Amino acid sequence: MFEEKLDVLSRMTAEHMALPFPPGFRGLDIEDQDMVMLDADAYGYATSVLKGPLTDQHRAGLTRLTAVFGKVLPAIEDEYATRYYTHVRDSSSTGTYRNYFTKVQTVLNQTGLKVY
Repeated sequence: MFEEKLDVLSRMTAEHMALPFPPGFRGLDIEDQDMVMLDADAYGYATSVLKGPLTDQHRAGLTRLTAVFGKVLPAIEDEYATRYYTHVRDSSSTGTYRNYFTKVQTVLNQTGLKVY
């Protein structure tokens, strides 16, 4: 299951890099969020997850990022930009999911519990 999530996250990250950045969104703030930085932060967290379990600080940042997408996405009026940032959000959500299960697996390993 972990490897499948990593594969999905890796594919989504590659897809993200292939998509053109939404025209007119450079230098644009929506809901007090710089859209370039939002994109860069999401990509940074996704690539961090691909490298391994996140630190507590990174997990907190990823949680905050998820909340920011909850505010920003409904406020985007451009159809392409909505699809673009939804894809970016979904990539970071996949990272959150994978990181959660990695943490659960770490706890299970430390306690000696097995899941069958």
